[in-house]
Amino acid sequence: MESIKFAVLPGDGIGPEVMTAALQVLQEAMASTGIQLDYQEADVGGIAIDTHGSALPKATLDLCGESDAILFGSVGGPKWENLPPKEQPERAALLPLRKHFSLFANLRPGLLFKELTPASPLKEERIPDGIDILCIRELTGGIYFGQPKETTTLPDGDIQALDTMVYRKSEIERITEVAIQAARSRGKRLCSVDKANVLETSVLWRQVVTDYITKNAPEIELSHLYVDNAAMQLVCDPNQFDVLFTENMFGDILSDEMAVICGSLGMLASASLGKSHNKHNKPFGLYEPAGGTAPDIAGKGIANPCAQVLSAALMLRFSFGLDAVAAQIEAAVKKTVTGGTRTGDIAFGSTAVGTEEMIAAIIKNL
Repeated sequence: MESIKFAVLPGDGIGPEVMTAALQVLQEAMASTGIQLDYQEADVGGIAIDTHGSALPKATLDLCGESDAILFGSVGGPKWENLPPKEQPERAALLPLRKHFSLFANLRPGLLFKELTPASPLKEERIPDGIDILCIRELTGGIYFGQPKETTTLPDGDIQALDTMVYRKSEIERITEVAIQAARSRGKRLCSVDKANVLETSVLWRQVVTDYITKNAPEIELSHLYVDNAAMQLVCDPNQFDVLFTENMFGDILSDEMAVICGSLGMLASASLGKSHNKHNKPFGLYEPAGGTAPDIAGKGIANPCAQVLSAALMLRFSFGLDAVAAQIEAAVKKTVTGGTRTGDIAFGSTAVGTEEMIAAIIKNL
């Protein structure tokens, strides 16, 4: 492996700042391996609308298709909120990218270091040792992509909006397989979240998940929760979970709830993996922070770069098989944060540092 090729899409808001920081860490971490970083940057989101008239220009999509992975920043902001919904950066860039590359599995680690428990809104006695769980979200099915999807005026003049929620057995089986592999690498405990007491799609989901795990992974301890109960349990005792997985909309909501109880979106990475493999015979994936563009602090040099750095580490692990380098980056982030060097969102009594100081500390700890 002489080089690794990936597309860099910084996006909007703090995206370019934290992306620059993450690339600095990647360069430093990879320096001793002899493997070159081969990447190109491209516009996506609001800046792409301003520059190219489209949130996802063809040139950007082509670059992604020619690469082995995508390192993504964040998109959107107040400037583009008045555009028609279908043209707004989040809907016109992220969803098409996921669909185009069949990125059906979103893995979001929920990690809160013990030293950062004051950053969580939960009482410290509920999480005395921090939090370590994994949320897996099915990403290309369900109500976000089901058809028909439309708003119409009825004959009586009333207005009706329609979203269609659809799941196929094959879609449920493939995300279950991802969940199984994740559970095997952790504590072999898996919680499937649905709404089988109300929704037909959830009835199918629960049946398919149960049958698939019984047949293919009997060593996995499987449990089921309705989504409303799961939301409550996440707040009451997050560490009762090891790996939880669910369909698209429920996963969107629960993973954000998990992010909040973990203290700061600035610390949480994510990986969206597809069914296709790159030239290294590894999953093609899109890697991005769990948070957004944070327009209120963009350009101030105070954004927390850790989520973007940790997303880059996930890219090395999943799409390039560079587990040792990924672990080195993750260890450097942990050492930096637990050692007291922190940006404002996680300072809590420590002196807050800026983005550049944070990156310098992480690089030093490599």
